[in-house]
Amino acid sequence: MTSDLNFFFEVLFGGLLSGIMYSLVALGFVLIYKASGVFNFAQGSMVLFAALTFVGILEMGVPFWPALLLCLLVMMLLAVGIERIVLRPLVNQPPIALFMATIGLSYLLEGLGQGIWGTQVRALDLGIEDLPNEMIQEALGIQVSTFDLFSAGCAAVLVGGLALFFNKTRVGLALRAVADDHQAALAVGIPLQHVWAIVWAAAGLVALVAGLLWGSRLGVQFSLSLVALKALPVLILGGFTSVAGAIVGGLIIGASEKLAEVYISTFTGGAVAAIENWFPYMLALLFLLVRPQGLFGEKIIERV
Repeated sequence: MTSDLNFFFEVLFGGLLSGIMYSLVALGFVLIYKASGVFNFAQGSMVLFAALTFVGILEMGVPFWPALLLCLLVMMLLAVGIERIVLRPLVNQPPIALFMATIGLSYLLEGLGQGIWGTQVRALDLGIEDLPNEMIQEALGIQVSTFDLFSAGCAAVLVGGLALFFNKTRVGLALRAVADDHQAALAVGIPLQHVWAIVWAAAGLVALVAGLLWGSRLGVQFSLSLVALKALPVLILGGFTSVAGAIVGGLIIGASEKLAEVYISTFTGGAVAAIENWFPYMLALLFLLVRPQGLFGEKIIERV
């Protein structure tokens, strides 16, 4: 009985920690959608481009920390450039036009990354082993990956920093005002375009962190951009406008898919294949029927 309970907690904790990795990708979507109303389909390609750029800079002989700072500068400049060159001229256009523009950006970034850094798969070593943490194993008797714990710590620091930025700084308060009402923010003199540039730069930072962590786990390859698809159920559950929702949604998706993969497969004798791939989308579909705006999303009320 004890061994079964330990195994359950191992699966649960592993799923929760994997869900934090999904949350990092979803966080980039939330930042941009909350401030500008644009669903950035290119966020996955930004994650891929960040990982490719970092590995490419390392291969040029640049030490780890200078390479990280240089890659951060590249991602912020890229994000600000996308906002200024591509999306700013489309302000006040129908949402579908902005969405289609981000789809084009997705293919552009993938092609640009391939043209600059090549197409071969690269390994990315952050110096963190993906092995059971000995301290937790000795204290609790369960196996939890050291790499997953490191990823959770990175996510906590990033989310905490963004929370302080949004709630305690003048720029952050301006961002919240823009998120609540664009026209009212303009009326009180908040420069809307500057705020959007800052938000896109923050999304570039999130893409870099997610790219390094996912690239270290899966290898830096072009299928890395498909990780963004796993962020969609996270956004549906948590809400497209909530940073907290991105975290909670990621935890729910990560835990539920791992538990379903282990226990539903056992219950059905393996008759249901690849549960981990489709279960999050089924859960998101069921959730749409009950609460379409997500757990933390803003409920839209239209007057007729």
